[in-house]
Amino acid sequence: MNSRTFKNELDYLFNEFAGAMTTGIIRALQNCPGVFMSFVSRPLLLAISLSLPLSALAAKPVKPVPAAAAEFELAHNLGGHGEEALKMVVERFNKEAAANLKVVRHEKGQKPSALTLVSRYDMADVLTNPKAFVPLHELMAKSGEPLNVNEMSADLKAGVVDARGRLVALPVAYSTPVLFYNKTAFRKAGLDPEQPPKTWFEMQGMLDKLQSAGYSCPYTTSWPVWVHIDNVSAVSGVPAMSDKGVLTFNGLPQVKHLAMMTTWVKAGYFKTYGRRVEGSAKFEAGECAMITTDSREAVDFREAKGVELGVAPLPFHDDVYGGRQHTLADGASLWVGAGQSAANRKLAAKFISFMLKPEMQIEMVRSYGQMPLTAAARAAVRSKILINEDASLQVAYASLKGNGSKPAVRVANIDPVRIIANEELEAAFADTKPPKAALDAAVSRGNAVLNAKPALKKSQPF
Repeated sequence: MNSRTFKNELDYLFNEFAGAMTTGIIRALQNCPGVFMSFVSRPLLLAISLSLPLSALAAKPVKPVPAAAAEFELAHNLGGHGEEALKMVVERFNKEAAANLKVVRHEKGQKPSALTLVSRYDMADVLTNPKAFVPLHELMAKSGEPLNVNEMSADLKAGVVDARGRLVALPVAYSTPVLFYNKTAFRKAGLDPEQPPKTWFEMQGMLDKLQSAGYSCPYTTSWPVWVHIDNVSAVSGVPAMSDKGVLTFNGLPQVKHLAMMTTWVKAGYFKTYGRRVEGSAKFEAGECAMITTDSREAVDFREAKGVELGVAPLPFHDDVYGGRQHTLADGASLWVGAGQSAANRKLAAKFISFMLKPEMQIEMVRSYGQMPLTAAARAAVRSKILINEDASLQVAYASLKGNGSKPAVRVANIDPVRIIANEELEAAFADTKPPKAALDAAVSRGNAVLNAKPALKKSQPF
């Protein structure tokens, strides 16, 4: 045992049992020959220290071991670009705050972490188990971190505030559906690449030309329920759910829309590939000429081979009374898990403040495509990002018209109802059910679920 090892042994005993040995004794023991040192044990040292009179013990300060940064987790279920963007943000936060925030995967039904990024597909878990979360305004107030709700965009915050206008979660990755199109495909079909379709009827004529130009998939969509039920309903001025929590998306505008989509399927104009983002991969590969999906996907499409990206508002039906209304904003919001230690709560609040910095908003727009939360962030973003992301953001905000995130239940956010709606849409697309019968069945089955679980009707849990 060398003298350094022995000193460590000695410091341990003094710290544990006596607080400190006198400086002279420490020096004497550290200078013992190596043979003697090899026989020295903790019991012997303890006996030596206890045999000394208390007056012989001097207050020798022990150098404190620096406390390790508190470890806490940010759980998510993002994939691809979203996960990479989140990891970059967390790495930067850890360096700036000397923290140890870890990014982990969140499985459905799992207990919330200190911070949990909740996507629209997981909102049902929040609505049915509100005690598992702490309102954001409460966390920030107790931690002494500023949170100015008035600075945040009305388009984004309204869906995550309580009845008193207090923020209950942070809408960190919100977007709204838009129409992306391939300008290269438009040119090939003899269409003006700067004149995308404004209405669904106008779009039909363009799809015919794209098909004639050799495109086997003129148009596809991601998130079918989010786009073709929630947002087509909102743009038509007929919400998918009434103020009393009753599903109503089987009205005339929705039936007419689904009827048009089914004729497009039969004609080969419209192809569906799945219930989530499967259609996006087909557009990114250049197989499909147009797609309706979240505005944030401009980031995913910017490197697509053979795709010169164009963006336009979600088309509308011009024969609907009142003209084109607004789309809806939604996406992933950051929620604070209940039952955390004081240290974790403090770090969680610091991370929220960190995410609200304009420079971090710019980074999230650049790397993920989210809509910036504050006016300052929006102004900063305009001067710092690529043209495709900027065009998508301008189209997205114009589509919302200041109303995009009013508290309202989205069908896409209610897990069991969304599954039902997807099943009925697919039955209509497969021509096994007429459009009206499919929507009637979706509404009837969905309302039965909501009546059995009333908590799912709420727009937020507090």
